[in-house]
Amino acid sequence: MTQRGAVRWTDPALENVTGLPVESLGFVMPVPVARVSDDGHGGHDIEASPIGIASSAGVLAAQPTPHGNYTGVWLSQYEYFSSGRSGSFTGLHYVVLLQHGNRVTARSLPGSSDSPLTMDLELDGHVVTGTWTEQTATDGYYRGARYHGAIQLLVEPTGRRMSGKWVGFGKAFGVNTGPWELVFQDASTNRATLDQYNRRPDA
Repeated sequence: MTQRGAVRWTDPALENVTGLPVESLGFVMPVPVARVSDDGHGGHDIEASPIGIASSAGVLAAQPTPHGNYTGVWLSQYEYFSSGRSGSFTGLHYVVLLQHGNRVTARSLPGSSDSPLTMDLELDGHVVTGTWTEQTATDGYYRGARYHGAIQLLVEPTGRRMSGKWVGFGKAFGVNTGPWELVFQDASTNRATLDQYNRRPDA
């Protein structure tokens, strides 16, 4: 289906398969907009207008709220202790969050780190619980090792930050943990925005 030359899309399967927002693939997502019906009774119908397409309500843009949609670009930052180097380090990624109902996926932008990061999360009010996986760089300190574990975050009332803890396995059958936070950067997931954040985050 097309509207004003834009391809509309309503099935989240494409995002789930590619791990990319549909806007970056050339699609636009419909957003409900109230309009007066033509039945003469003064009622309202819901009409879907694509994000980024001007309508009688103006140009629409998704904004994260404490009980709303968290789709967008976020800065991921976690801390971990390296026993081999006897010190604490910080992992930084720009990630794209995609939300469908209470399910949220996160995928790091490739230019933001040599170690791709993914997260599969579930929302329950202000609590975010799920799993994470990181494939370390083949030429880095961990020689391409794949690490994974669990994560639980609390969403601040502003809806602009999620902070909590990660847990994961370490060497010698140890289980490690540390702080992890996601900080909101941009609600847009179009190609221009993703290109802007497809770089190393500032330390």
